[in-house]
Amino acid sequence: MSREKLAEAADVLEAAASDADDDLAERLRGQADQLAKLADRSSGPDHGRLARHMHTLSDLADDADGDLADEIQRAYDLVEGYRSTVSGV
Repeated sequence: MSREKLAEAADVLEAAASDADDDLAERLRGQADQLAKLADRSSGPDHGRLARHMHTLSDLADDADGDLADEIQRAYDLVEGYRSTVSGV
């Protein structure tokens, strides 16, 4: 199963970090790094791990405004799209 959506979500968050203030940018880069690592692993993440990332992305979107919040939502949607392909729930 391809984890391209996770890699794309990481790229979206990394780009969004360049438009965020210092604290939010750091948090976005942290999520981007974690998602990139998940995309590169030999086995994909489980539902619980993905749910935690989605919860964090929701919190980040709540802390952002305008276009930045939209980009974080885009990353959320990508993770959600990947999660829908994971078997087990």
